[in-house]
Amino acid sequence: MNPIAPKIFDFKDIKGISNNQLTQHYTLYKGYVEKINLIWRKLKEEKFENPNPTYSPYRCLKLGESYALNGVKLHELYFENLGGNIHTPYGNLLKKLINDFGSYENFKRDLLNAGKSARGWVVTSYDFIDHKIRNYMCDSHDQGGIWNALPILVLDVYEHAYMIDFGIDRNKYLDIFIKNINWNICEYRYNEILRHLYKQPPMPYTIPIPYMIP
Repeated sequence: MNPIAPKIFDFKDIKGISNNQLTQHYTLYKGYVEKINLIWRKLKEEKFENPNPTYSPYRCLKLGESYALNGVKLHELYFENLGGNIHTPYGNLLKKLINDFGSYENFKRDLLNAGKSARGWVVTSYDFIDHKIRNYMCDSHDQGGIWNALPILVLDVYEHAYMIDFGIDRNKYLDIFIKNINWNICEYRYNEILRHLYKQPPMPYTIPIPYMIP
């Protein structure tokens, strides 16, 4: 496995979250990149004796692999779906959210409820078991993820995501997060899911301008 490099993100369009908060959060993400590269190198180079489910160096590395790699992936999705200039849902994704939740307001309420309840992450995902979008909670990078469900929107609710700016006021952070969602990215992710499902580019859900939520 070749080493991976941390992705570069542009935070200039994010409003209400300080550059200090974002930069320190990004530094934590880079630490996960370093750790997964270290784990992959050790898995490749070392010879393991007596792997077993109670304790073994191999087991410890493989557990660390899922934790560190999910730490990389979740942070990348989170940083990517912040900022931009479209902060209201539109297109195919808005149509799907209204279909699955009854309204965008119902979706937002459920997202915020999950954000107040989770210990680590909320991942808005398209679940292939019944082709519905749901907000799933993960209390840790490697605890609570749902297999065969693809992420559309990722929310980090670990304290490190907001305490520099908001202290323990998670509700204020959640309000700022909602206002900074990059719905262009979320729409793209959902359209990629549709493309995978139908093996071709989906028909666009035509709205002359992005739908504005009052």
